[in-house]
This record gives sequence, structure tokens and C-alpha cells, in this order.
Amino acid sequence: MKKILLLTAFALISYVGFSQEIGVRFGEVLGNNVAVDAMFSTGKYNRLHADVSFGSPGVGAELLWDFLYRPFNVDAAAFNWYVGVGPSILIGDPFLLGASGEVGFEYRFEGVPIALGLDYRPTFFIIEDTNFDWGGFGFNARWVFGKK
Repeated sequence: MKKILLLTAFALISYVGFSQEIGVRFGEVLGNNVAVDAMFSTGKYNRLHADVSFGSPGVGAELLWDFLYRPFNVDAAAFNWYVGVGPSILIGDPFLLGASGEVGFEYRFEGVPIALGLDYRPTFFIIEDTNFDWGGFGFNARWVFGKK
């Protein structure tokens, strides 16, 4: 049990240490209502969007690859919308493994390192039970580190 706790603590420190944005997501996250939310840039117009949630059904994690679209002002990048897809896992009872989709939009404030967004995430579970979860909407509030 101590090894699992130590491994979890190391993973969370690494998760926070390498992210370019860190915050919270309120809404449906694999049966939980709140998750630690982080962004990792992988290019100018794409990124990894990671969530880790803790709750009564278990520990949930999602790692989505998002593609950004900047419809109004490409240079300022204040308003973005994005689509993404990636794996989802819930370690608990029941154990669930599947793929989630994501569509959302966000606004980055000028002069303040904060990004706020709304997204929708349906999930198709393959293991332990094959079913489609229509998911739900979530509200993201993240602190932005450095310039992007």
C-alpha cells in the first residue's frame, strides 16, 4: 500500500511539474464530479488535455489529444475551440477502459494567466462493460504558466 501511495504522489508531482496549464474541471469525469485538469502543449495547434479524478467509484484518468482552432484572432489566441479524442480509464468498481471524445471552447484573459472553458465529453467503454456513456458538460478553470 505504501508503494502505491508513493507512486501516486510521484505521478501527481510529475503531472503538475510538466504541465503548461493546471487547474480544476467541474462536471462529469468518469463518475466523479471534480478533477485535476492540466494541459501539455505538443505543437502550435495541438495539445494533450489530461484529467485525474478521485471519488466514490474510483480513480479516473483521461488523456485527450486536442486540436485547437482559433476562429477570430490567430495572434492573440484569446478564444479557442477544440476537438479531441483519447483513452479513459476508471480504476475502481467497476474497472472501465474506453475512449473519450471532446469538443469545447475556452477563453484566455489578456494580462491575467487564467483560461476558462466549457467542454462536452462522451465516452465509449470497451472493458469491463461495453457501453456508450453520453457524458456531460464540464467547466474548466486553469492557471496558465508562461506564454503559449
